[in-house]
Amino acid sequence: MKRIFLFLATNIAVMLVLGVAASLLGVDRFLTANGLDLPKLLAFSALIGFGGAFISLALSKFMAKRATGARVIESPSSSTEVWLVDTVARLAKNANLPMPEVAIYEGEPNAFATGATRNSSLVAVSTGLLASMTREEAEAVLAHEIAHVANGDMVTLTLIQGVVNTFVVFLSRVVGFLVDSFLRRGSDSSGPGIGYFVASMVSQVVFGVLASIIVAWFSRQREFRADAGAAQLMGSPTPMQNALRRLGNLHTEPLPQSMAASGIAGGPGWMALLSTHPPLEERIAALGKA
Repeated sequence: MKRIFLFLATNIAVMLVLGVAASLLGVDRFLTANGLDLPKLLAFSALIGFGGAFISLALSKFMAKRATGARVIESPSSSTEVWLVDTVARLAKNANLPMPEVAIYEGEPNAFATGATRNSSLVAVSTGLLASMTREEAEAVLAHEIAHVANGDMVTLTLIQGVVNTFVVFLSRVVGFLVDSFLRRGSDSSGPGIGYFVASMVSQVVFGVLASIIVAWFSRQREFRADAGAAQLMGSPTPMQNALRRLGNLHTEPLPQSMAASGIAGGPGWMALLSTHPPLEERIAALGKA
């Protein structure tokens, strides 16, 4: 589903904006005025890294609504919406959670949960999923999303993203300094040059992609845990297994390019490393062992 893809995309964008702003404000020049000050650089990296992650978390619900066109159900206008709100309310109560916002959006079978805290969460489901699944299967998917909220996955992911962001900013500045020093060897000018700016920004993008592999691995582990949480809320792993099998049949065609990274199934090669979800077969098998 969509929440991790949106979080990662927002995080990379925020990181780049913060990095460029820091360079324009002269922070990088301050850090490299008399050689590379590693302690100050590490503190700066942590500020940018965790700042980017927490800004992304704060924007996650807003971005998810905008990206999907999700409409929060304030007053149910159909029997399906009544069932949806009542089901989420019951699952949230069983998970000892406050009532999340419930939303519905037009699209292929999918669902997501997001929000900065357990007390400010959003659970959204597509019209395609509601039309393609039985009520029990759709309830299992909703239970999976509620389990994500109960597990605090978005906050935990933010902390992990903050750590990897810190190293991305730190290492990219080190690379930028080394490249700039090499290009300006023999020069009497002080402070970073254009080589530092270009090399650090390019390195930040490259290291950011590599860091996303780490975050994606963590996300895949969270999916197994959310599946187990759904089985517990449903009282049996069977409904979640059936829902996953149904999703496997529904997603036989490739997703649009804009959604490829957020598909429910993993891909081969490098796409498997960047996939936020394990293959459906592995998830179904893991539920069978629970």
